Amino acid sequence: MRNTAMNMVHKLAGRDERVLYIGSDPGAGTLRAMSKEFPKRHLIEGISEAHIIGMSAGLAMEGFVPYVNTIATFLTRRCYEQVAVDLCLHNLPVRLIANGGGLVYAPLGPTHQAIEDIAIMRALPNMTVICPCDADEAARMMEQTLDWAGPIYIRLGKGGDAVVSKAEHGFEIGKAILMRPPGEVLMVTTGIMLQRALAAADLLAAQGIRAGILHMHTVKPLDTAALLQAIRGVRLVATLEEHVPSGGLGSAVAEALIDKLGSGLPAMLRLSLPDRFMHNYGSQDSLLKKHGLAPNAIATSIERALASHTSPQLHST
Repeated sequence: MRNTAMNMVHKLAGRDERVLYIGSDPGAGTLRAMSKEFPKRHLIEGISEAHIIGMSAGLAMEGFVPYVNTIATFLTRRCYEQVAVDLCLHNLPVRLIANGGGLVYAPLGPTHQAIEDIAIMRALPNMTVICPCDADEAARMMEQTLDWAGPIYIRLGKGGDAVVSKAEHGFEIGKAILMRPPGEVLMVTTGIMLQRALAAADLLAAQGIRAGILHMHTVKPLDTAALLQAIRGVRLVATLEEHVPSGGLGSAVAEALIDKLGSGLPAMLRLSLPDRFMHNYGSQDSLLKKHGLAPNAIATSIERALASHTSPQLHST
């Protein structure tokens, strides 16, 4: 996913002279071909994220469209004030490409695990937050970033994630994709949780439970219209995210439903990481499994939630 996004920066630079790349401490050889073809638009600034954000803001004010890239925790925690004041306050077209959203860097511990990034970036006025599910969707997403007004936070997975998105669904910032029609259950996902949701839906189907899937690649702005359409007739809405419970996709969905429906809410199940830093070292998959976000655990949680909401009354809007 990361390599695809980086290659798209090079492709966009060839198409539009406003595009430039700013890296803080990328791996050796990152965008080497771009550095040779467009050396004046390929900038490596070292580990100095606050400076880089200020620099990108100035370049955006001069008419450029900077694509800034580093590890997600460094692009959010380290320079949050600069992102807020330099980018969001002025609503500048800077694209923040965050490597390793969620637990990608699980072997490096809590300093490198971006478990609250969606929440803090979503809280900023004017910031758009996008979490593609695979490399193909990342490519389609990058095509849409060039002329988007205002800053964008792009949360990338580690790469090598199974490709489950479909070209025929296209990609539009702020527009959710219905991957499977809803039945008793609607799962709302973002990022690489889509792969887990698809597998969980298959497990549920084997138990006679039909579960739909709404892929919210854009967490902000949230596609409230698609959400309200998809919850018609469902008994349970389950949100799935590789993020702490506060402020992420589950919060965004709950807020949207409260704002639009008031007291007539469907039953909700929010599946997420726990509200604590991860002190267990391991792989991304092992930590997701530990915290109930593997497909079998997701299916079991949904079955239990359905059993606890036995009322036959379905939700309609």
